[in-house]
Amino acid sequence: MIVIHHNPKCGTSRNVLAAIRASGTEPEVIAYMEVGWTRGQLLGLFAAAGLSPRDALRANAPEAEGLETATDEALLEAMVRHPMLVNRPIVCSPRGVRLCRPSEAVLDLLDHILPPDFRKEDGKPMATKDL
Repeated sequence: MIVIHHNPKCGTSRNVLAAIRASGTEPEVIAYMEVGWTRGQLLGLFAAAGLSPRDALRANAPEAEGLETATDEALLEAMVRHPMLVNRPIVCSPRGVRLCRPSEAVLDLLDHILPPDFRKEDGKPMATKDL
């Protein structure tokens, strides 16, 4: 079972979703921009992925203005209020949890290799590896 916290407006998120599907798995897709986050959910995901709130912050989002020196607690509060502040996609699988940016980071979470002709949406091949 693979879960992807997905934003369909994000090219990296779309590439990761396509790679998961191309590996032969249909993931559970969580549209976090619609359903939002809870503080506990973020703490669990970040702990599992080895991330701090600062590591997971999408610093170039307009909502991040003024958060440059915020505490982790303030960042979590802001992320719950503004789901866009969480960098994406975050993928959970039996092999671990990762912020899959760049999209190739998902490869460590897949049970099967991608087809050799798999291309990202920009037409470039995804750097593959043997599993």
